Amino acid sequence: MSTCTGKILRVDLSARKTSIEAIPQDFLRKFVGGRGIGIAYLFGEAQKGVDALGPENKLCFLPGALAGSSALGFGRWIVMTKSPLTGGLARAVGGGNLAAFLKFAGFDMVIIDGVAHKPSYLFLDQDGCEIRDADELWGLDTLKTQEALRDRHGLRVQTACIGPAGERLVRYATITHGTRTASRCGVGTVMGSKNLKAVSILVKARAPQAHDTNRFKELVRKHSSILRDHKRRVKMHKFGTTFLAQMTREMGVLPVKNFQAGDMEGIEGLFTDAYARMRVGTHGCFNCMTRCGQVHEVTSGPYAGTVSEGPEYETIWAFGSQVGNTDAAATVRADRMCDLLGLDTISTGNTIGFAMELFQRGIITTSDTDGLDLRWGNHDGMLQLIEKIAMREGFGKILGEGSRIAAQIIGNGSEKYAIHCKGLELPAYDPRAAKVHGLSMATSNIGGSHMYGYARQEISGKADPRPIDRFADQGTGDIAAYNQIDKAIEETGILCNFADSGMTRELLGQLLAAGTGLDELEDLDQLRLLGERIVCLERCFNVREGFSRKDDSLPERMVQEPLVNAGPATGETVRNFNGLLDEYYEYLGYTRNGIPSYDTLERLDLADVSRQLPT
Repeated sequence: MSTCTGKILRVDLSARKTSIEAIPQDFLRKFVGGRGIGIAYLFGEAQKGVDALGPENKLCFLPGALAGSSALGFGRWIVMTKSPLTGGLARAVGGGNLAAFLKFAGFDMVIIDGVAHKPSYLFLDQDGCEIRDADELWGLDTLKTQEALRDRHGLRVQTACIGPAGERLVRYATITHGTRTASRCGVGTVMGSKNLKAVSILVKARAPQAHDTNRFKELVRKHSSILRDHKRRVKMHKFGTTFLAQMTREMGVLPVKNFQAGDMEGIEGLFTDAYARMRVGTHGCFNCMTRCGQVHEVTSGPYAGTVSEGPEYETIWAFGSQVGNTDAAATVRADRMCDLLGLDTISTGNTIGFAMELFQRGIITTSDTDGLDLRWGNHDGMLQLIEKIAMREGFGKILGEGSRIAAQIIGNGSEKYAIHCKGLELPAYDPRAAKVHGLSMATSNIGGSHMYGYARQEISGKADPRPIDRFADQGTGDIAAYNQIDKAIEETGILCNFADSGMTRELLGQLLAAGTGLDELEDLDQLRLLGERIVCLERCFNVREGFSRKDDSLPERMVQEPLVNAGPATGETVRNFNGLLDEYYEYLGYTRNGIPSYDTLERLDLADVSRQLPT
């Protein structure tokens, strides 16, 4: 018995065929599940130089090794592919019930290949998997798509789908399940390129049996007792992440007006109290005590009647201070629009903020924006632009390419105002005020993501592996690597970042070992090697695509323009980025050009990969 099924569902959309195969035992031992298995197969099967939007690209849906079990907080699922936004690795994480139902259906991974000759969707039930026509679904938003499939298959069906943005190949389209999304890197764009509207699952809930049932139950009870009264979990349940806007503003971490400053007049309109007044309920994922989802309803003003499970901190920032807006109701409307249309809120808000700065500086005018007034704080213009981006209309067609490509199209010096790493727009943490965060976003193998290696040492004072100074310009490069390894370990599970309160490496290793039967995972050294192996192979995926040290960089603004109006962070820049980068590479055993050395690959049992890397 094991919480891993050891099975893969393969779907060839071009041939309209499906098949089931076993995962080799040595793969399970080396990569365990979730993100580990995902990169192992993606690296092995996605050929160098594959077109991200071509039929040969692979789209991998991954529940974690503990998905569907009684373990708390392991209800996340991952989508991995080659990104149409960055040209490198894509990894996006979603929540809800989908991960559990993928496991109930009997699979540790679904690999989707090819392109359907017409709009299609996958339907999995107890009789197998079918590729069905989706002509009547094409063009529907994510809510109407899921409603139509519930009408067709019953209320218990679980669906992940794309919206109009994915159909139109906006480069940062999402995959939506319920009200949760796998948002980053354009995974919904790849799904749209395959003419795949949805994946629907209708199976009985059959929890996978742990290898050591009694010990697994004991460990779950231990984690449950830790979570029940943990201050962070209780705060997350009560407020979600809405409290972070006030906290990061006080730290000088909150970006304002496309990362030009750290504060602005009226910012209090985006603080927790504004959202608490609109909160009408909470929502959670499969078998999660935290239930961090905050459901908000706007009851007055131009957006009255809008209801959304959100926004959370990133979206509050993306449609708040990033675009100079302090109207909380407008952020709820923007969040709802993006969920329905299938847009990543971080990339959407960041890209609109980029456009607003170009408008501020006279690089673009209303003649370029279809008449839209893109002055800071114009939330009506912001909402119109969201619609235009999703529908690829007018100026929205350019912004739908993402800020990096949009800047190349617009020209006239606009490139310096596109705030991204590797083409993925930065989230709501200014690297000048939290330098390990900045280093992690620069080195992240998916681009500008805060969740590839979240630096709690800087934001909440975490002392593991040691306390640090968030303004330090040297001596902290190893912390970014440490955090990335930790996240990779968690995402074999796949443990949610909002449900990991009180979770230690020791407890996580014990849960994985009892669940899967891979006893070596209780050894902390082996657990660390697992996480490092995943991060390293993801790095190798990008190196094979031509990435190197030149791509591990921060936007020009972060190293040349001191932060202004940012409280304790005022005056900060990233002064010694190359030194921090050297420290990061040294810790992981990479060359000065960011390439894993042969000795490192051999130590991580990846020596065979060296043949595919530049010498």
